[in-house]
Amino acid sequence: MKLTRITDPPDAVVHTKFTVTLAAEERATLTALITTGRTAARTQVHARVLLKTDAGPDGPGWTDEQIRDALDVSLKTIARIRRACVDHGLEAALYRRQPRTPRPRKLDGRAEAHLLALHCGPPPNGRERWTLQLLTDRFVELGVSPPVSDETVRRVLKQTRSSPG
Repeated sequence: MKLTRITDPPDAVVHTKFTVTLAAEERATLTALITTGRTAARTQVHARVLLKTDAGPDGPGWTDEQIRDALDVSLKTIARIRRACVDHGLEAALYRRQPRTPRPRKLDGRAEAHLLALHCGPPPNGRERWTLQLLTDRFVELGVSPPVSDETVRRVLKQTRSSPG
């Protein structure tokens, strides 16, 4: 027997824990997002879900199953959108979250310049050219920066278009 897809039984009931109530200006904003067509498809789907799930006096107050059938969105996605709207506001429910902190660079400009100078210099004795492993080992031996991997060296060389070979 080959299992291809698991579906919820038709009588499965999903209890709504988060009730979304939109103000008139929020409804207008969401409607404008949908009608202009200038936003990402994900944002438009989330806006449609929020409009349909609105339990306020002007909202349709659809059930999750009705929304799932109308918009072809999973129940978990609908629950996630509701929760984001109730917990963090309309913006969090519509748009993707930005990365919290940028990843710090392992090598600063001085270390990159030193690595490039090493790469442009003569290869070790008995070698025709630098390999990534040789270059990394020599760079770490010199102690210019904290120890780095050969992948970091490869990325720096690629960014500066100085890849070996």
